Amino acid sequence: MSGFTTGVVPTARLLLLPLAVAHAEEMAAVLADPALHTFIGGSPADPAALRARYARLVAGSPDPTESWCNWGIQLRDDSRLAGFVQATVTAPLGPPRHAATAGARANGHRHLDDTDRVDDGPVAEIAWVVGTAWQGRGIATEAARGMTGWLGQRGVRTLVAHIHPDHLASAAVATACGLSPTDTWHDGEVRWTGPATPPPEVDQGVRVGDDAKS
Repeated sequence: MSGFTTGVVPTARLLLLPLAVAHAEEMAAVLADPALHTFIGGSPADPAALRARYARLVAGSPDPTESWCNWGIQLRDDSRLAGFVQATVTAPLGPPRHAATAGARANGHRHLDDTDRVDDGPVAEIAWVVGTAWQGRGIATEAARGMTGWLGQRGVRTLVAHIHPDHLASAAVATACGLSPTDTWHDGEVRWTGPATPPPEVDQGVRVGDDAKS
């Protein structure tokens, strides 16, 4: 899909940097706490595994109707990475997912079911992860709002996230992004949806409890 090449997204305290293979070593340390996987499964990846994963993500989806948008979250005050945000942008009712992207959750992206119906216009499935050392400072909220504003400015109409019902911190981030829970479940998680509207010009530094991934 055209128009979804990632660029730097500034917020009050952060820079969202387009994900690069060079981020793998630092990000492996950021994401090293096994507790981060309590709700999302899996285990921490070493730098070599992350380099391979990031190379696939940077190369982009083999499906031309789908865009993979990934950013590292960098703190402005010390230029350190603190986590990442991501979006998979697709048409509202696209063709069956490309065989090469099956099981893409392991690569950092998931997809809507082919039968999911959303408002006319592109839809973005979003997610976020903030390292344990940086949680409780509203970083995930600020980064996610920066990302959703960027998506809304580029014509995305609908946001989707999947959140474990016990993950209250991630639910707070989704709420701050304008999403609401639905009655739809997928792999033990609740589907949240909302409109992709740019956030206010200011108030990007809102702090909402603890932060982690949906």
